[in-house]
Amino acid sequence: MINVLFVCMGNICRSPMAEGIFRREVAKAGLLDKVHIDSAGTHSYHVGSKPDQRAQNAASKRGANISGLRGRQVADADFEKFDYILVMDSVNLNNLKRRAPARWHEKFRLLLSFSRKYPNLDVPDPYYGGISGFEENLDMIEDAVQGLIKEIQLMQPGKQKTST
Repeated sequence: MINVLFVCMGNICRSPMAEGIFRREVAKAGLLDKVHIDSAGTHSYHVGSKPDQRAQNAASKRGANISGLRGRQVADADFEKFDYILVMDSVNLNNLKRRAPARWHEKFRLLLSFSRKYPNLDVPDPYYGGISGFEENLDMIEDAVQGLIKEIQLMQPGKQKTST
């Protein structure tokens, strides 16, 4: 089982959208029984809260129902449990690095490090803006998730990298 955690600040916008989109793509790839998916925030602002309604609406339009998700804060146990800890922006990445023992830092990556169109950029926080920010986030997330799926597929038994 490969364990993937998406992280933003409050766990009500970016990381639940990433969780929902990734879950949709993992299902399409036939990997649901091989990948455990979760999301969390670096702060406790919205523990127990549903995702922002704008995030729910935008994700739903793209075939990802995130209405059942609830905000939670990253726990120390997550550093050991998850194989990938994919962070939406460099501020939250640095927050995690300050908090976690150095032995876990190799698991932390910006989500967009998997993106072809937006490599190593931050997924901007859409909370204080309009719906267009959520749509822009989803464009970025969908692109990055494709790269992540490809990496996970290569890790599956019987899958080998081929050179072209």
